[in-house]
Amino acid sequence: MENVNLTGKIALVTGASRGIGRAIALELSKAGAFVVVGYRIDAKGAQETLEILKERGGQGCVICSDVSSFTASKVMIEEIIEVYGKIDILVNNAGISKIGLLIDMTEEDIREMIDINLKGTINCSRHALNYMMFHMGGVIINISSIWGKVGASCEAIYSATKGGIDSFTKALAKEAGPSNVRVNAISPGVIDTEMNRWMNEEEKKILIDEIPVGRFGLPEEVGKLAAFLASEAASYINGQIITVDGGFI
Repeated sequence: MENVNLTGKIALVTGASRGIGRAIALELSKAGAFVVVGYRIDAKGAQETLEILKERGGQGCVICSDVSSFTASKVMIEEIIEVYGKIDILVNNAGISKIGLLIDMTEEDIREMIDINLKGTINCSRHALNYMMFHMGGVIINISSIWGKVGASCEAIYSATKGGIDSFTKALAKEAGPSNVRVNAISPGVIDTEMNRWMNEEEKKILIDEIPVGRFGLPEEVGKLAAFLASEAASYINGQIITVDGGFI
């Protein structure tokens, strides 16, 4: 992807302390962007992401915020614009998953997943658009999941939040497109991250046997797609939910 050049761009990646978020931050940095590594709890992980980024010749910083809060998201976006002058790329990656039957989910479990996964995506997009639409340019990339499309047993609420992100992406792309702001989503399948390490070896093997390419995806494979979507090489891609699942669904 030699056309992926993000030099001079300011990018915020929420939930970038590990896994897919970290991989996206590293790939955006590799393409030349200054990356703001967002986190809520894992300060150590966020700092590790930043250190790796810098070791590879990139530039960035860390920022702590609770994306589930409308006000905290606003403060975060405004701080980035105040310090760095702009925001060109927003990657809404922050998310949590809780495995279990719906009847076993507490009110707090349900609220937390909706607030972080769906409301967090909406909150950050809302505040970033204030700048992007006024300045007639920007890219928003939402991290969804294949379960948002087909649903997963024992992940009903998680699936619902990701389905909401898919609809939100398509609607916002139509709304923001006339202001030269592109909005797309990446819908990963089973990616080899901590979120999927609750499975034992037998469960992993059963799942891998259902994936045509015969393996779990790698976080950097999602990261490379995010960097492409953020670049001018993808200037006519808008309102799309791009699946990265090895042919699983």
